[in-house]
Amino acid sequence: MEAYCLKCRAHREIDEAEQVTLKNGRPATRGKCSVCKATVFRIGKAT
Repeated sequence: MEAYCLKCRAHREIDEAEQVTLKNGRPATRGKCSVCKATVFRIGKAT
C-alpha cells in the first residue's frame, strides 16, 4: 500500500503499517515511509 510522504513529497510504500479507526469510525492506515522513516497516514480501508 502507498501513501503520500510529506517529507519526501512523493508516494511511497508504507512500512510497519497498522490499521487504525478514526473518531468518526472511518478506517485508516498509519505507518512509516520506506525511504525516510517519517510517519505517513492514509484514510481508507487497506487493500
